[in-house]
Amino acid sequence: MTITTCLWFQNDLDAALARYESLFDDFELHSRVSMGDDQPAMLADWRMHGTEFRAISQTSEFRFNESISLSVTCEDQAEADKLWYGLIADGGEESQCGWLKDAFGVSWQIVPKRLYELLSDPNPARAMAAQQTMLGQQRIIVADLEAAADAAS
Repeated sequence: MTITTCLWFQNDLDAALARYESLFDDFELHSRVSMGDDQPAMLADWRMHGTEFRAISQTSEFRFNESISLSVTCEDQAEADKLWYGLIADGGEESQCGWLKDAFGVSWQIVPKRLYELLSDPNPARAMAAQQTMLGQQRIIVADLEAAADAAS
């Protein structure tokens, strides 16, 4: 048995594949189906960072919404920033607390792993300060979280 996330794009699958390939070093396209040469992709299967995806690309009433998102835990601020700015480029939208929508309408959570460490700090005052700071952020900025936690110590 295999479970694969399937995403429905609005005739912009080729652009989404190109964007994701530019951001994830280990992106691997398994298949791309179209109705002929020079035609847009209708179906595709690929892997990003060890996760398998499938996509349909056809205009429909179905739209992405925030009730499902792709959550990425990043090693550090640099990795988080690369994904954040790459995903919001060309029409994406920033949201709160590390959430964004890419230009194709897919919701993402881009979270440096340091956030989880600070939120689980054994000192409740440090954890609360980090959480309150995070709640006021769009893009997660680790240095600000650490400064807030340190000030609460």
